[in-house]
Amino acid sequence: MIASAPRLTQVEFLKQLTPAQVAALPYLFDFWALQHQLPPDGDWRTWVILGGRGAGKTRAGAEWVRAMLEGPRPTVPGRARRMAIVAETMDQAREVMVFGESGIMAVSPPDRRPDWIATRRLLVWPNGAQAQLFSAHEPESLRGPQFDALWADELAKWRKGGDTWDMLQFGLRLGDHPQACVTTTPRRAAVLRDLLEMDTTVVTRAPTQANRANLAPSFIAEIEARYGGTSLGRQEIDGTLLDDVDGALWGADQLAGMQADHLPPCTRVVVAIDPPGTSHKGSDECGIVVAGVVMHGPPQDWRAYVLADVSMSAARPTDWAQAAINAMDRFGADRLVAEVNQGGDMVEAVLRQVDPLVSYRSVHASKGKVARAEPIAALYEQGRVWHARGLAKLEDQMCQLTTQGFVGRGSPDRVDALVWALYDLMIEPAQNWRNPSIRGL
Repeated sequence: MIASAPRLTQVEFLKQLTPAQVAALPYLFDFWALQHQLPPDGDWRTWVILGGRGAGKTRAGAEWVRAMLEGPRPTVPGRARRMAIVAETMDQAREVMVFGESGIMAVSPPDRRPDWIATRRLLVWPNGAQAQLFSAHEPESLRGPQFDALWADELAKWRKGGDTWDMLQFGLRLGDHPQACVTTTPRRAAVLRDLLEMDTTVVTRAPTQANRANLAPSFIAEIEARYGGTSLGRQEIDGTLLDDVDGALWGADQLAGMQADHLPPCTRVVVAIDPPGTSHKGSDECGIVVAGVVMHGPPQDWRAYVLADVSMSAARPTDWAQAAINAMDRFGADRLVAEVNQGGDMVEAVLRQVDPLVSYRSVHASKGKVARAEPIAALYEQGRVWHARGLAKLEDQMCQLTTQGFVGRGSPDRVDALVWALYDLMIEPAQNWRNPSIRGL
């Protein structure tokens, strides 16, 4: 391709073009587009572009509008004649979708640029095609209009998403094959989830990094530093749709709001292990979680911090034992806590092969996973547990532990280790605090 050819080849290519052809090059989107910005083939009704922040979703939507409404020449009709352009608010529709840096006006060549009729919230192209702007806040305003194409932006954040989308579907009825383009950052919204499950929907996906050539390096560095490795980062940077499971003890939004930028010195730090029943290729992971607690005042004032998740698959038991001991050294932990239901004395024996003097405590699971986790989930609801950044795998597993059990793949080893760590740091010491005989009073 010319775009990736050596500079000399590009210069020679440009010399062969007329001035008019050179002027037209910036507007040939098929030439410059990233793969996720081009409509998929097939007989689809809705094309959903799921992408991280800055992945080029708005540009893709604006260019799709051009492809639908423009003909081969400025005054020749295109495939569609009447389009709806919908954002959460009218201001967003106008300032982002129409007049934004990647909006319709910016990507349209001068001879095809539509006229903006502000009083009617209407775009009119030289060939007579029209696009009407609507706000998703007013689904009832969509009862009358009808159109043959639709561009909907940030559908997942519309407050009345379900009602508005339903009204839009009733209006999308003109022409031989009416189609819609949805550009959105993925969020857990019923309207988006239902749309993605339809057979007539096609999807393209892209992380923020896919469009890094058009983004400031400082922006990439900042969002990766702040949100990389978190559930929020997977949603807003990687463009991954994270679903909350019905009955989950933790929600992704809840965990996203408990990210700690600064971790204080902890009163105590422990490393908790949930060892696998076997150690070979394909066996469950060994859950290894590091957590600390700041004990100032009575137990209700204590705060716990999940510092690291170093869970791993191990070919040999000594591999996970070494990883746990290394985590103790790295974070200055004063104790290693391990569940021994599956391993008994073997767990301690393996650990002492690595460090004979390790401070060790074994714990036995007398309750089911959910019953053990519920008191820990309550600490999160009280705002008493915070997470270091970079715990996405642990947080994903947490969001799949429900009141009916774990709905993810395999075993929730990371969550089990987390529960044991926070039980040792928060639950048991608080119980001792409230017992005068144990406190020596």
